[in-house]
Amino acid sequence: MTGVIQGTMAVIAVLCVVANVFIVVADLSRAEFVLANSAEVGLRPAALPYLATLKGAGAVGLVAGFAGLPLLGLAAAVGLVAFYIGAVVAHLRTRVFHNISFPLVFLVLAAGAVSHFALVLS
Repeated sequence: MTGVIQGTMAVIAVLCVVANVFIVVADLSRAEFVLANSAEVGLRPAALPYLATLKGAGAVGLVAGFAGLPLLGLAAAVGLVAFYIGAVVAHLRTRVFHNISFPLVFLVLAAGAVSHFALVLS
């Protein structure tokens, strides 16, 4: 059973990488949905490259974790959890609930990545 759980967490961690790479590209290309969502929570467009850098660093750290540096993968996953908690808080603070599912999905994926690397390191 432990192998099934660890495999599931690994798949979730890989999905976390894919999702973050997708959103980094969307942020850097200033996709219309990114600009609209950012404006709703009071985020200036000038902040997008900085946030994309943080998300990209998290994705790279997760990849490094899969490449043999699981402690770095764990640190990156924890950083992404903190980042997406901040995104959820931004939605709550501004009472923007209609699209809060997006940062929540990213948060769940990051939490799954934390679980994966914690299992690898245990």
